[in-house]
Amino acid sequence: MSAIVSGVLSGTIALFGGGPFSANDELDQVLLAGRSRVTVVPTADAFERPAELIDRARVWGERLRVEVDPLMAITRPDASNSDLVAIAEGSEAVWLVGDSPIHLRTVMTNTPLWTAITGVLERGGVLAAIAGSAAALCDPMTDPRGGALTIGLGLVSPFAVFTETETWTPERLQRARQLAGDVAVAELPTGSAIVGRGDGASRVWETIGSVTLHGELPR
Repeated sequence: MSAIVSGVLSGTIALFGGGPFSANDELDQVLLAGRSRVTVVPTADAFERPAELIDRARVWGERLRVEVDPLMAITRPDASNSDLVAIAEGSEAVWLVGDSPIHLRTVMTNTPLWTAITGVLERGGVLAAIAGSAAALCDPMTDPRGGALTIGLGLVSPFAVFTETETWTPERLQRARQLAGDVAVAELPTGSAIVGRGDGASRVWETIGSVTLHGELPR
């Protein structure tokens, strides 16, 4: 597990429980205040309908009065595509969406695109991730196939999130908490989030909505 490097990341990280482009408008507006564009990355929806997710994002953008720039990085080779990297490098707000954390990790790990996406934080921008994409940003990451924890992208560590928990049975939640052991965990139902502002050791985290914490928020 890798820790956040102090003094490097100075923007805002938001981990949402679920409901991309439908359940989080109020917080989305706060995070996007003063910005006119947002880059939407549907990598974790690669096996579903990423184009339809972008269509929903455009409707959301109209409501929030921001322009949506799609970044269609679907496969690992896409994460080395210079045109896609350039889009990320020019972004001040990036939204990662889709429900497959494993695919997002596979595509992004140690790539130019991931460096460019996380670079938004160095520019004081916003990096938001919803549902499975939020799980992937953490280390450890929740494996949706069985609830066990595995290696994630490590942007927030050591910490894990269980997302869309309103859909989980009590038995599944209990098992996942047991598998987490001593790792701090946040249960994030749709409509909730944890948001971190600042950099490294001075990053300040807050909870939004019905968040259940097991352990402390990341530092």
